[in-house]
Formats: sequence, C-alpha cells, structure tokens
Amino acid sequence: MDENTAQHCLPYFESEQFLVIEIKSGEINKNLRTCEQIWEALTKAGFSRKSLLVNVGGGVIGDMGGFAASTYKRGIRFVNYPTTLLAMVDANIGGKLGIDFMGLKNHIGLFNDPERILIFTDFLKTLPPRELGSGYGEVIKHGLIYDKNYWDDTQNSQFPELDWQKVIQRSVEIKSEVVKEDPKENGLRKILNYGHTLGHAVETWYLNNQKSLLHGEAIATGMILEAHLSFQLDLLDRNDLDEITSYISSIYEGIAIPPMENLMELMGQDKKNVGNEINFSLLEKIGKCVYDMKVDEKMIAAAINFYNTLK
Repeated sequence: MDENTAQHCLPYFESEQFLVIEIKSGEINKNLRTCEQIWEALTKAGFSRKSLLVNVGGGVIGDMGGFAASTYKRGIRFVNYPTTLLAMVDANIGGKLGIDFMGLKNHIGLFNDPERILIFTDFLKTLPPRELGSGYGEVIKHGLIYDKNYWDDTQNSQFPELDWQKVIQRSVEIKSEVVKEDPKENGLRKILNYGHTLGHAVETWYLNNQKSLLHGEAIATGMILEAHLSFQLDLLDRNDLDEITSYISSIYEGIAIPPMENLMELMGQDKKNVGNEINFSLLEKIGKCVYDMKVDEKMIAAAINFYNTLK
C-alpha cells in the first residue's frame, strides 16, 4: 500500500499480525526501483513461495504489487483489495500487471490473475472527487464500447451521485466478459483500448514532464479525440459524436494537448502496434467498438484541432 492507503484504508482491517510494505504513491513511482523495495522487504521478512501478498490500493498498487508477486521466487499468490474506483472497475480486472520503464507506461509486465479481487465500496468514501472522476472515465468507456443501455444509464445520472454498487457490478461484468473471450488481447479485448492510444500518449507526456494528470482524465481526453477519428472514418455519426463530446466535456475540464511530434513518438511505442503501424480501437456507434483501425497523422491533427475548439 502507499501512504494514502495506509492512512485512510488500513484502519478498516482488523489488527492481525501482518507485514505492511508501504511505498510512495503515484504513477511516477511505478518502476523497477520501487519493485526492488518490495522484493527486498519480502526477502528480509522470509516470504516463501507459499506466502501471500495482499495489494491494498489503486491501479498503481494492483499493477505493481501483482507484478512484484508474480516475479518474486518465480511467483507467489496475491490478492487485490482495490481502494479506488479506477481499480475496482478496470485496473484490477483482467490480469494485466506491469510497471513503467524508460518513460513508457506499462512497458514491462505480464499476464497473471490474482487469487481473489475483493471489492469493498466503502473505500470510495475515502477518495477525493478528482480520483473518483478518474475511475469514472473507465465506466464511461465500458458503456461506449459494449453496452449502450449502460451508457444511457450513466449519462442520465448525475455524477458523482450514482449507485456505485450497481455501476461497479456492471463494469466488472463487461470487462470480465471481454477478457474471458480473449485473455491475451489477440482480438476482442483490444476494444478495451478505446481512448487509450492517444490517451496513454497524453498521460505519458504529462508524467515525463512532471505535470499533474490522472489516468481517467487522460482517457477522457483520448475518448473525445478517438471519437472524432471514428467520425472522420465515417464509422460514427455526428449525433453520436456530439453526444459523447458533450457528456465527457461536462465532467472533465479540457487539458492542453502535448506537441504533435511528442504524441506521435509516444504512440510509436504503443503495445497494440504491428510493425510501424499504429492501431486504434474506434467506435462504430455508441455501444459497439471495432479494433485494428488505421489512421494517418493528418486525421490525428484534425482530431486535436476539434478538441481544442471545445475549450
């Protein structure tokens, strides 16, 4: 866990004897150096291959804690207790584990499922509004790529006053259904990357330049940009584009888009790429996503110009 989880969430646990490994919070610390701290603590405490690591925290903790557990002594069991909305609806579901490397998000990692994912919605009460909004970006995505009724339900609700138990349950169902059909992202699972090709590039640029931007905020930006790419390819009609843009813009403040050359360089490292081709997952309509779509740099520039007019 990190210092925030230790302060706000650790008191929920009964005071049994267990080792607490506390690391520094933030995506900037999701790296090999922090993994070394975790492995060192496990080694000094005498953890064996029969030991259990419990990851209590948000997406960074789940990603890195699972990665550290999966590589310690060639793998020990781990359980995830997600404490953020982002981790509950997305980051902890699907077995993707990893760390950032050389300024690239989730560049080193593997697939491995935890023994259990235990969701306790009272943890949401510990979140500041901005963190809740970060997780909500993935909720929005689930409706857009897979379930128009879910999109309609969330759009017609007043954020952040939602039935979070119901929202989390449906998002977990959607991601689990997709991952079950395509565990290793060879096909259908790619739809979960909607908003992420440009969104991850934006997020990584902000991270490398030590500017404040949360994952869901970056993905919200990416979803608007990639909705416009979908529109340019005649996949998405204008009404759907306007509906998506209007709703997302009503929740998230517009951010400054990084320079085009930086975005193109970062997208060149995207894990979905084949050779030198950048692959996008785009919307055919609200509730249906297609993958392995190609766009050119002019289209990306047009999407950015469109986004900038919304500010």
